[in-house]
Amino acid sequence: MKLFLDFFPIVLFFVAFKLANIYVATGVAIAATVAQIAWLRYSTGKVEPMQWLSLAIIVLFGGATILAHDDTFIKWKPTVLYWMMGGALAGGMLFFRKNFLKSLMGAQLELPEPAWRAMSWSWATFFACMGVLNLWVAFHYDTNTWVNFKLFGGLGLMLLFVLGQALYLGRYMKDGKKAEASDS
Repeated sequence: MKLFLDFFPIVLFFVAFKLANIYVATGVAIAATVAQIAWLRYSTGKVEPMQWLSLAIIVLFGGATILAHDDTFIKWKPTVLYWMMGGALAGGMLFFRKNFLKSLMGAQLELPEPAWRAMSWSWATFFACMGVLNLWVAFHYDTNTWVNFKLFGGLGLMLLFVLGQALYLGRYMKDGKKAEASDS
């Protein structure tokens, strides 16, 4: 359910673009993100800081797109969000000596410090590259290609990256099946 909720605005943006145009799709994305945040607030009583940031960015860049009737702003939105997330991870490591990824996921994963560091830097690098790639697609191809990339390319690359992370982290996971088999 959470995964669906996270991708809800992106999917609605894509559908609205295909049925109408970039300006309608942008309005739909803004409304969907507001609805997403309202639902999270109502159902859990809590909204993560990254979700508030995402809302602010879609309202700012989406609003500029609609008001100026210029799709350049909405095309910058994913890059700004990627770079802010990557910048937060890198900045945490460099300036605050804090691994924000470990702070977020430390309760779910038990990893040695070097693995946390590697994971944090790899995510920061991934976000930086995704921001550059988004701009390259946005300004070298037509808007239809960019919208398709935003949904399928962006999500596909994210899935591949997460699978790569899982393979990397697999060597640090305790194998419950082997432990149970040796107990018998």
